[in-house]
Amino acid sequence: MAPVLTLRELEHWSRPGTSLAVLGHPIRHSISPPMHNAALADLARSDVRFKDWEYFRFEVPPADLPATLRLLHAKRFRGVNLTVPHKVLAFDLVAVIAPAARPVGAVNTLLWTESGWHGHNTDGYGLAEALQGALGASLAGAHVILLGAGGAARSAAVECLQRGCASLSIANRTRGNLDALLEVLAPLGPDIRRRGFAPDAPPDDLPAGAIVINATSAGLHDSDPAPIDLQRLPRPASVCDMIYNPPRTRLLRQAEALGLPCANGLAMLVHQGAKALEIWSGIPAARTAPVMQEAATRALAGR
Repeated sequence: MAPVLTLRELEHWSRPGTSLAVLGHPIRHSISPPMHNAALADLARSDVRFKDWEYFRFEVPPADLPATLRLLHAKRFRGVNLTVPHKVLAFDLVAVIAPAARPVGAVNTLLWTESGWHGHNTDGYGLAEALQGALGASLAGAHVILLGAGGAARSAAVECLQRGCASLSIANRTRGNLDALLEVLAPLGPDIRRRGFAPDAPPDDLPAGAIVINATSAGLHDSDPAPIDLQRLPRPASVCDMIYNPPRTRLLRQAEALGLPCANGLAMLVHQGAKALEIWSGIPAARTAPVMQEAATRALAGR
């Protein structure tokens, strides 16, 4: 596993070649370095351009993010990934925001340019590709029940609306956060029905055959309750939990018991990473995703 670096190491950075990085707080748990470095090693076998590319991870407290981004740009890092809590914090710190990322209000991928960082968000793409690959489910024309109203939920909701879902129902325990998300989403897909509800009081008229997506943190620990009782919903078509570690959350175990197709968030992590590498390298995400999937699986198994 790649070492955890800090702003101090970055200040003395003199590595030749093309450098990439992921920033987070905490970052020790990240499996992005083995995932990306495996893809880069695979590309280098047939393309000498990638022989000097390497991906690093940096522990960056929120207060250090502005200075870190300035220094990474000065050191000419080709690209940067951002994870919690930096996706939202970086939004106002980059020179240009890609149009698709603007309604998300967060960026997870930065591309170096002479004029400054260009910010992208590949999380929605990762979700859509994961649903299609793991569950054979398309967001276009689908009824979606989304669990959560935080940053991950906002990214998922924007992707659902941009891809033309049939309806979007959002469950969240805190009504204020739910209403705030619905307000942000109002300009997107105005003809698409969307509504909010409390997870312990689902409406009687929720659509059957919906895709259920968990975008909450409920499930990170074995003691966590499920974010919703699937038996209280009209029978869903499938269930996706954005959490990938542990691989079988309480929600997914209930889905399995009910005989519902289900998947965790590992494929989403892989596809958003492959899309980021496409932005930096020009290599199609479909080319690197299988290698990244294998490396990510190995990295998790080794813990």
